[in-house]
Amino acid sequence: MLSVTVFLPLAVALALAVVPVPAALARWTWLATSGAVVALVGTVWVGRDPGVGGLTAEAQVPWIPSIGSSYHIGVDGLSLPLLALTAVIFVACAVHSMRQDDRPRPHAALFLFLESTCLGLFVAQDLILFFVFFDLSIVGMYFAISRWGHGDRARSALTFFLYTFLGSLALLGGFIGLSVYADPHTFDIPALVRSAPLQGHSLAGGLVLAALLLGLAVKTPTVPFHTWLPPAHTDAPTVGSVVLAGVLLKMGTYGFVRVAMPMLPDSWRAWSWVIIAVGVVSVLYGALVALAQSDLKRMVAYTSVNHMGYVVLGVGVAGLVAPSDAAAREAAVTGAVTQMVSHGLITGALFLLVGVLHERRGTYAMGAYGGLAGPAPRLATLFALAAFASLGLPGFSGFVAEFQVFTGSIALAPVTAVSLLGILVTAALFLRALQRVFTGPTTGKAENFADLRAHEWVSAGLLVGLAVVVGIVPRVVLDTIAPAARSVVELVSR
Repeated sequence: MLSVTVFLPLAVALALAVVPVPAALARWTWLATSGAVVALVGTVWVGRDPGVGGLTAEAQVPWIPSIGSSYHIGVDGLSLPLLALTAVIFVACAVHSMRQDDRPRPHAALFLFLESTCLGLFVAQDLILFFVFFDLSIVGMYFAISRWGHGDRARSALTFFLYTFLGSLALLGGFIGLSVYADPHTFDIPALVRSAPLQGHSLAGGLVLAALLLGLAVKTPTVPFHTWLPPAHTDAPTVGSVVLAGVLLKMGTYGFVRVAMPMLPDSWRAWSWVIIAVGVVSVLYGALVALAQSDLKRMVAYTSVNHMGYVVLGVGVAGLVAPSDAAAREAAVTGAVTQMVSHGLITGALFLLVGVLHERRGTYAMGAYGGLAGPAPRLATLFALAAFASLGLPGFSGFVAEFQVFTGSIALAPVTAVSLLGILVTAALFLRALQRVFTGPTTGKAENFADLRAHEWVSAGLLVGLAVVVGIVPRVVLDTIAPAARSVVELVSR
């Protein structure tokens, strides 16, 4: 089931790349394939026992036996929500692209290829397999920005590629270090988690963790490795930004809970305060710099640094075992994983809505618009809902995620309460954007602005609607995440 889920989009992408089909058929093929992936992931979710913390839908066959690498896939409570998020994000992108007229066939093929790489990473249970999908996603996003972006797209794509590729090399070095110390040598993730090969090797463990953190922090991104993110988002096409923010950023934070924390528990505990500090700085810096932006898309891009900072904070406090409050650490990790899902839904919707401004008027500048709610009430309504969700208002997924992160982190390290200021600044920046762009008399480029068309409000509405569902009925996600989060906390404490 998982192999079909991962490789179905790739097979269709290859077919679209080879067979010349009409533009409309290419778009509908992309939508149908992504819809089939949603159905497959839903089948896996429904068929899984939510109380099980281990792997399900598992498959393993030899791949490169000489180095202890196999084609090993499976899902648990950490990966299944992100697998579902990936499927939903790509469906939303396919719906939004139903009017795409710039080389629609290669566009659909590229994003189907990207979907396979993202799905593959979240089911990979082998470090080499993880690395292959990690790197291929970089290649796919590079072409998405460089061929379908705007502005200084070539420079932004190159910056993105160089930053993230260099990060991936550091990640590969960390993977090799884990395998070298394993006995027998292996790249199998469950085997490395069970053995924790560097436990008791403080110097080597610290160096390997440093390599892993560098590679994953660039992808997340955290301060100070975030500088590639704003230009990449600003010059990327709308659906490129949605995939980049909604899925690719999660590869970094997912690596924390899948690889770094359970395999290097000693080093994670030793570095926990450094990780916490990076998380708090990212929360505050991302929010403050977003507040200073006059470009609406760059503003949303910087909020990603802020929101992913909450994830880093949540996983960082899991290393504070001295207070011996397992419940608080479990809440923080559960909140961190929930935040990954929440950020993907909310920020994906925001980028879909902000992209409409550039598609209609060719600019994201907030000063170019005014009173947009008059001619475009559907756009204003959905943007307001997504903005309130992003600032953590109760009733949305962001509140569920951030409340758990703060509950766990403040209980374990009261000084982290300073990161609450990030919510206040986020509220200020979104309310400021709503006032400048949507309220008041209609002026500038807002005049005669066409409201959301069906494919635009359906795609964004799908993501906002799911953020509301998770906010109101959080157990849909939490019952799946919590057992796996508990297992990670136990591993870090060993």
